[in-house]
Amino acid sequence: MPTYTHPFSSPPPTRDFSALLSAARPFLRGELQTVDPDLPSLTSILCATGVGECYHRKGNVISHLFGVYRILKIWCAPDSVARCGLFHSSYSNSYAPLAIFDAGTSRDYVKSIIGEEAERLVYLFCVVHRHRLIFHDLLVHYTDSELVEHLSASETSVKEAKEKGVFDSSEPWRKKLQGIIPAEGIKVEHIKTGEDVVISRRVMAVFLLMTVADFSDQYVDYQDKLFGNEDGRLEYPGDNWATLWPGTGKPGLWMNQMSRIAALYCLLAREEEIYIEERKQKGGGDKEDGRDEEIELVLPPVFDYCTKLVDPNDQIIARDLYWDAFLIKEWEKAEMLLVESCAKNPCVGEPHLVLAQVYLNGKRYEEAEKEAEIGLRLMLEWGSSWDKRMTWEGWISWGRVMLGKAKERDWPTCAWGIINLGLVK
Repeated sequence: MPTYTHPFSSPPPTRDFSALLSAARPFLRGELQTVDPDLPSLTSILCATGVGECYHRKGNVISHLFGVYRILKIWCAPDSVARCGLFHSSYSNSYAPLAIFDAGTSRDYVKSIIGEEAERLVYLFCVVHRHRLIFHDLLVHYTDSELVEHLSASETSVKEAKEKGVFDSSEPWRKKLQGIIPAEGIKVEHIKTGEDVVISRRVMAVFLLMTVADFSDQYVDYQDKLFGNEDGRLEYPGDNWATLWPGTGKPGLWMNQMSRIAALYCLLAREEEIYIEERKQKGGGDKEDGRDEEIELVLPPVFDYCTKLVDPNDQIIARDLYWDAFLIKEWEKAEMLLVESCAKNPCVGEPHLVLAQVYLNGKRYEEAEKEAEIGLRLMLEWGSSWDKRMTWEGWISWGRVMLGKAKERDWPTCAWGIINLGLVK
């Protein structure tokens, strides 16, 4: 499959490693008030509703809500979008029937604690059939190769608009996107009342961004077995309701479909940028009513800033190679498996971190340092773990230990030395 690398209108600023770690550190240390002064009270309000006692996919509801929030904050999403992530199941939604608050009586209360803009996003998120909207009404119109082609074309279009004032709405990528999600937004059906609900193009983009965060926090191989996702395309062909939870613990096969959603998000963001630039150059106003232009569309760093698609077959091969590396004792064979796994799916960090340990075991410190830094960077960018046998915090801590020891050119050679490794700085 062809791949394409960023930029957006210009290359998004790549945060250096120390900046990524600084963004993650408040979550690693539990210093929630430094992320958002209201965050401790917001999480307390959620906990008081009993969501910590409610099951959700790989754990409980509060862990998932906070996980989505953390991902969105690490991606530099606006506060309203991040708070929407924290409260995204408040009124129940098309994926989760659990209602934390009653949409008929509690909307004013929720507005008072998270803000009017965030609450509106939460409400819209909960009253549309998100699965049908994203998977059946949007993604079905694009093949993987077409998304790659349109990403390339859209980069050129943004540059032409910014640098030369050239605007051509008849370009194939723009014409298709405008036909699916026009500038004025789309009307969808309220999942409970059947009434029309208008979703602006930017709110639709927020839904796409949140869906990537949502799946990356929760998806494991249990869902693959449950829905028959054997080919890795996540098209929900099966209904294996008797699948035993929690599954084998293998990473789930979600990255192809989420990379497609991220690519569509990037196209929407670029189309919005061109649309607004054309209006400005023609002397129009700063904003148009009803388009939610105050919502900033940030490009998260995952999937190479939403411009790289993960091939469904490659993700299966990469996952299986990674898994097999734990089942053999020979370091040399494990190294070969992990190197190939990293090549097949370069968008996840855990294979690099496991490879770093293989190199440390062999006293190959320079190679270990390189792999540890690559793996840590990817995991810090995601804000969640792909291999969910360990928490994101656990992977970050282990990766930092290995990076530090690789730089010191030192690694224990006894079991007690390994088990007593630690880092506090």
